[in-house]
Amino acid sequence: MNKMEIRFDAVSQNESFARLAVSGFLLYKNPSVNDMEDIKMAVSEAVTNSIIHGYDDSGTVRIYCEIENDALMVEVEDYGRGIENIELARKPLYTTKPQEERSGMGFTIMEAFMDKVCVISQKDKGTKITMYKELK
Repeated sequence: MNKMEIRFDAVSQNESFARLAVSGFLLYKNPSVNDMEDIKMAVSEAVTNSIIHGYDDSGTVRIYCEIENDALMVEVEDYGRGIENIELARKPLYTTKPQEERSGMGFTIMEAFMDKVCVISQKDKGTKITMYKELK
């Protein structure tokens, strides 16, 4: 098993850093281009959700990854406001910030590109999104 963990400020400038950190961690497994692009897209959406919806101003995002055999697990966690209704938040086109022209497709995209997505959230304690992908 191989693991890595990073924490960074919840600012939009760090979205690309998060994507690159996870993809760099995966390189030794020589993933397919499609798998790499899928994972980067899902990580980007999860981190964006943490930054946009987790905090009003400042906070921290944590990413933890594990690779065991040919399976990847990625956790993206914030310690912000949490999700009041996870089932509603996972519906396509639902957003809590329509004034910011958010598409409401974050969870839909994560679920389309990863094999499994789990969400745990507590009001005022944060949200943890755990995503799984079998590497081909």
